[in-house]
Amino acid sequence: MFKLKAICFIAICAASLSLKAQTAQQPVKPLAQLQQEFVDLRFGMFIHFNIPTYMDQDWADPDALPTIFNPKKLNCDQWAKAAKSANMTYGCITTKHHSGFCIWDTKTTDYNVMNSPLKKDVVKEYTDAFRANGLKVFLYYSILDTHHRLRPNMITPKHIDMVKAQITELMTKYGEISALIIDGWDAPWSRISYDDVPFEEIYTLVKSLQPNCLVMDLNGAKYPAEGMYYTDIKTYEMGAGQRVSTKDNRMPAIACLPLQANWFWETSHPTTPVKEPAKLVNDILKPLNNVDCNFILNVAPNRDGLFDDNALAALKEIGKLWKNEGPVAKLSTLDAPIISSNIAKNQPASASWSDDSAIMDFANDDDFHSSWVSNPTVKNPWYEIDFKKDQALNTIVIAVEKPNISHYRLEYYLNGSWKPLFDGENANKIKVHRFDRVWAGKVRISIDKADHQVSIAEFQVYNERR
Repeated sequence: MFKLKAICFIAICAASLSLKAQTAQQPVKPLAQLQQEFVDLRFGMFIHFNIPTYMDQDWADPDALPTIFNPKKLNCDQWAKAAKSANMTYGCITTKHHSGFCIWDTKTTDYNVMNSPLKKDVVKEYTDAFRANGLKVFLYYSILDTHHRLRPNMITPKHIDMVKAQITELMTKYGEISALIIDGWDAPWSRISYDDVPFEEIYTLVKSLQPNCLVMDLNGAKYPAEGMYYTDIKTYEMGAGQRVSTKDNRMPAIACLPLQANWFWETSHPTTPVKEPAKLVNDILKPLNNVDCNFILNVAPNRDGLFDDNALAALKEIGKLWKNEGPVAKLSTLDAPIISSNIAKNQPASASWSDDSAIMDFANDDDFHSSWVSNPTVKNPWYEIDFKKDQALNTIVIAVEKPNISHYRLEYYLNGSWKPLFDGENANKIKVHRFDRVWAGKVRISIDKADHQVSIAEFQVYNERR
């Protein structure tokens, strides 16, 4: 690796200067407006194109040589026109997948497309082509990077610097980026937490460079559907069994699925039937759009850098069956997403009498499938976190399995006494409380009214940047 701290600092400084003119012409939009504009887009194209394209697998050998990446007929205009034929409104390309190969002209590593036979910046080819065809531009970026050994138990400050420098390049070299879709974070298979690579720092960096860029994390499946955790848009990878409710979802969302059998191109693709266009439209696209969910369909280019004929034909058929009917209904009012580290996680907890198999430690274990459950004989249950020393905090979130707690109080402990934070009602399943920063050695909730046995899945405390 290079001296990435210096590279990152220089890149961010240069980016700040180059983007001043852009931001002056493009006023910063409220997040709610960006979320509304996103769901109004309805349908777009994912493009998985990287080293795995040449290995017949979705996960590439992290030590594969750049010389295998050789799309001799690369034609991003073909991709864009194929997206238009399906009435799609945007594209999203895998700038770097899990094996760490960068398909743009990056200064952060030699493991990039400029050291392949192609020697062209594919991200630039893609962004230019999609914009020329009237399509919005999204980018995909993987935090997990097995080539550079950015993986569990091996993450160093240099890795963080590399991530920041790479994202800075992507946010400053290719014009307006409407969304950054991030993968490989906080997933069971990646095991890289939002603390290992600090989510808040990366999120803030993106917003500082492109305030109107939505940040989406593909691995938020463990979080409740009703809460916006570590993403501006709720994400659902349908191929992994994740499903948005087509009955009652009211969060801005995106769901993804490949048209072909795999995310990346494989040698069997040209002769293997793709998913049936009518089913994609009638069973997936339309029902998703009806519940504020955008659908992104992956189409994998082949080793020449072109879409196969069967994929092109399917996209044209989709375009005959489906038209974008314009904006969806107005989204519900939402809380700002949680992007900070939960300082209550695994801290000492105390509570009133609880069921034996659901004691207090289950409410701050970062697992929404386990809960502290109050014993039914307790009339006014309480739950408390002890930080062992005073901590700064400005946000408390209560996540419950069932929205049964109707009236409660939040308090913080400082200088030998409890002080009030909230006293009232909140019927939501995810109860978000933001307030001016205070210092506290402890925080607690006291429940005054509930319609059945009280349970808390997660009691979360944050000190957000504001």
